[in-house]
Amino acid sequence: MKAADLMVKALENEGVEYVFGIPGEENLDLLESLSKSSIELVLTRHEQAAGFMAATYGRLTGKPGVCLSTLGPGATNLVTSVAYAQLGAMPMVVITGQKPIKDRPQGQFQIIDVIDMMTPITKYTQPIISAKTIPSHVREAFRRAEDERPGAAHLELSDDIAAEEVDATPITPSYSRRPITEHKSVDYVLKLLKEAKHPLIVIGAAANRKITAKMLRAFVDKTGIPFITTQMGKGVINEDHPRWLGNAAVSDGDYPHRAIEQADLILNVGHDVVEKPPFMMKPDQRKVVHINFQGAQVDSVYFPHASMIGDIGNSIWQLKEGIEPQSHWDFEFMLKVREHMRDHTDEGAHDEAFPMLPQRLVEEVREVMPDDGIIALDNGIYKIWFARNYPARQPNTVLLDNALASMGAGLPSAMAAKLVHPNRKVVSICGDGGFMMNSQEIETAVRMNLDLVVLILNDSAYGMIKWKQEHMGLQNFGLDFKNPDFIKYAEAYGAKGYRLNATEELQPLMRDCMEQGGVHIIDVPVDYSRNVELLNEEIPKRAKAIQA
Repeated sequence: MKAADLMVKALENEGVEYVFGIPGEENLDLLESLSKSSIELVLTRHEQAAGFMAATYGRLTGKPGVCLSTLGPGATNLVTSVAYAQLGAMPMVVITGQKPIKDRPQGQFQIIDVIDMMTPITKYTQPIISAKTIPSHVREAFRRAEDERPGAAHLELSDDIAAEEVDATPITPSYSRRPITEHKSVDYVLKLLKEAKHPLIVIGAAANRKITAKMLRAFVDKTGIPFITTQMGKGVINEDHPRWLGNAAVSDGDYPHRAIEQADLILNVGHDVVEKPPFMMKPDQRKVVHINFQGAQVDSVYFPHASMIGDIGNSIWQLKEGIEPQSHWDFEFMLKVREHMRDHTDEGAHDEAFPMLPQRLVEEVREVMPDDGIIALDNGIYKIWFARNYPARQPNTVLLDNALASMGAGLPSAMAAKLVHPNRKVVSICGDGGFMMNSQEIETAVRMNLDLVVLILNDSAYGMIKWKQEHMGLQNFGLDFKNPDFIKYAEAYGAKGYRLNATEELQPLMRDCMEQGGVHIIDVPVDYSRNVELLNEEIPKRAKAIQA
């Protein structure tokens, strides 16, 4: 058979459902083979968006998402989304084309060293220089992408190799299970738990999996130990739970950090230093236990005293089986912090100001979305407000990135989420800056007949950086821009567009759009003018004033 056919059979053997990307001249044999396959090609309008979609597919399924590009500029366009998957621990396999390796009649046209470029941002990168090695390279790429810590793998297939005749068959994936924590580690952590007076759980990204979530819920329900979530750990346990103390949307100064201050033992579950730290460790303070699939990377802000390395769900189960609530545990102050946090959150949730305040926006979206509905956030200041004010009720229902924290991912991530969960409500929430970075994918969403609502939070500026600029006492300079007419923009792609004219219009409009189906773009004017006052002044002051 042709090598390109073998490549596709190897992908089918791995259970691949979709290939996201933009083929080029060097992918034409592979494209022809895909046309005869059960695998669906999702043709995007930019390679970066294809990469974001593949990464999100991997994040939601646990199976590597696959994306495809040509050589040179196609491959360079994938770099941001490959780094997004690598830092965010999302399994992804990238396939790029290349000029013939045996003969190059076009000289060095479009050729860069893609292998060298991909090496620092992937777990595995390999040029395929013989068609016979396709089965082993594909199997290894998928194995590396899936193994803990998940991430990106890359294969380069030149057009002359793709056209070769070959006699080979795909390699069947092997059966494997994650190792579990050694019993002495379990016993030591149980000893720390029994000695602690104010234990606390911090839940991070790697815990955002079904079995782990189930075990953590059982552990919290049995012990009553309060918990805090990181941005990427939202929803592991229902954040309406009476022991949820909030989200560490910023690294210090918020209500959850008062609970962290009192804690004498933190079980840090599924967090690593790639995600922005939810707290800063200092010497001679509370003890921290690292519970994860892999050992802790020691950093100036993170140097745990003990570790439980192995399957997280099993580690938590072992702790649950070995512990009973201790009579000397004291969570009175932590739960007091929770009540203050909830009171403050409620204050802005019903403000009628227009343009909308972010607190009211979050409240309206939460009211509209079902418990299993998915919001996919781009990167901007609104991400902090959603992380801290939006209670996620199920795992992976708030898709945001706090590792690479790239703009432009919100819309493609929502599209991938809708492919994975076609029967769930999905909303993409983007700032006007982030939306315009991959707004061309509206055409892709319309062409694919997706049911999708996109909120564009319009402040005509790069709001996150303006907030930091103002907080630093610097002049307002270099961050304001003008936007297109988003209604006409949506209509040009075949979507429906709306502009909000009053705060109370948002909730009924979102419900109507979801009921209609199709792609809907809602231009939502927002007011971030109080961000410094609230996030940098009022919240830290009020949190600090809580008395034990």
